[in-house]
Parts: sequence; structure tokens; C-alpha cells
Amino acid sequence: MAEINLEALARGEIDVLAGAISRGENGELSERELATIHERAAALESVSSQPGRIGITGSPGVGKSTLTNLLVKEFRGSGAKVGVLAVDPSSVLTGGALLGDRIRMQEHYVDPGVFIRSMSARGHLGGLARATPIASEILAIAGYAPVIVETVGVGQSEVEVMNHVDTTIVVLAPGAGDDIQSAKAGILEVADIFIINKIDRDLEGAEKLRQELIRSQELSMRHDGWRAPVIMTSALDRIGITEVVAAIKKHQEFKGADKG
Repeated sequence: MAEINLEALARGEIDVLAGAISRGENGELSERELATIHERAAALESVSSQPGRIGITGSPGVGKSTLTNLLVKEFRGSGAKVGVLAVDPSSVLTGGALLGDRIRMQEHYVDPGVFIRSMSARGHLGGLARATPIASEILAIAGYAPVIVETVGVGQSEVEVMNHVDTTIVVLAPGAGDDIQSAKAGILEVADIFIINKIDRDLEGAEKLRQELIRSQELSMRHDGWRAPVIMTSALDRIGITEVVAAIKKHQEFKGADKG
């Protein structure tokens, strides 16, 4: 099988991009191709002025896909090419993705500056598909920045995403069982940014959850000194989305300064 044409990939040729991701999903990339992809992606991300990889995780029903949809709009408004890797539950019959996120984000399919790929979890634990990390690097080489990785939505076990993105967003919702006592040993510990979504449904409950998150962070400081902001949003009413984008940029600037 011919190796990926990296120059065509860098030009953003969609057929090459889609084919490369498919080969990654099917485990068909050679060791040399994998090494080259890792190297090229790292070099590009080190000089990019756009945000890098953004992970969005949280329990089912908190509004991750709607938030992702709105973040795509915000980044496109600033001229960025945006990649989305949406990890969907697997079909028990075919092992393929159920394509829920493609349906929810269909308005972006006519936009040549947005590339959306649903990926089947295929039984892989941690909220990601096995090929999600390499797919995010392939998208980076094709000029997509940021790349948004939305996890499958299975609860507290979704911590793998933090190892493959630059900024991890944990989405919670009041009244969805997302209290700190039950969740702090799981996905809450990986958050660079907290989003409390659906505040239009229960503003009082959202404020209580916000205070709990703040107190939890005061009791357990991170080793890198970053204090995860807690942002109240209503994706339905588009409240708080610009604040989320600003928080992402601030966190990635913080990480960049820390590396320097």
C-alpha cells in the first residue's frame, strides 16, 4: 500500500486526509508513517498561533455536542480551520459509529474550513477511539487548528483524553448527578476548564455546583499552578461561549509559557 502523500495532506486535499484517517482507524499505517506524522504534527503545533487540540468530555446529556457546534462557529469566525473528531458509541451489529454528532453538526458540512469525522469507540475504553490521537495529528498536518476532540460520553472513566490534547474541558450540568462528592475522583481531576452548561434550566443549581467546584480546587491545588476557571453556559441561548474561547486561549498561552 502506498504511503500517505504528506505534501498533498499539507495542502488540505480532503481525499488524502480522509484516507489517512481511515488507514489510522484500520491500523494500516506503517511505523515510518506514524513516526513522520508525530514529528510533523509536533513541529507544526509548536509554531501555530491558533489553539491546538481541545478535548471536551463529560457525562451523557450535558450538551457536549451542542457546545462543540458553537465553538466551531466561534473559531471559524476568527478565520481558523477547525477539525472535529467526535467519538460515538459503537453499533453492536457493525462496530461502526452511530453518527449522532454528524447529525447534530450538519450545518458545518458545507463549510470547507471545517472537517468533521465521527469515530467509533469500537469497545476502546477511556472515551476515545483507539485511532483518535493519530487522527488529531493528521488533521494538524492538514492545517486544522484547533482540533476539537469530543469524547463518547460514558462518565467518570473518560480521562484518557487529557493525554492527547492541550486543553481538557469538562462539561457538567446542574441536576444531572454531577455533584463534586460523586465525581471528584474521576473526570473532574483532569479539567483545565470547567463548563456548567444548561444554566437556563436551573440557575440556582448551577451556582451551587460552581461554588462546589471552586471550593474543591481550593482544597487541592494543581502541581502546575493552573486554576481551572468555572464558566456558566447555556448552549441553547449561546451564553458564555466567548468566555469559553477566551479561557481556552488563556490556558494554552499558560502552557506555552510554562514550556518556555
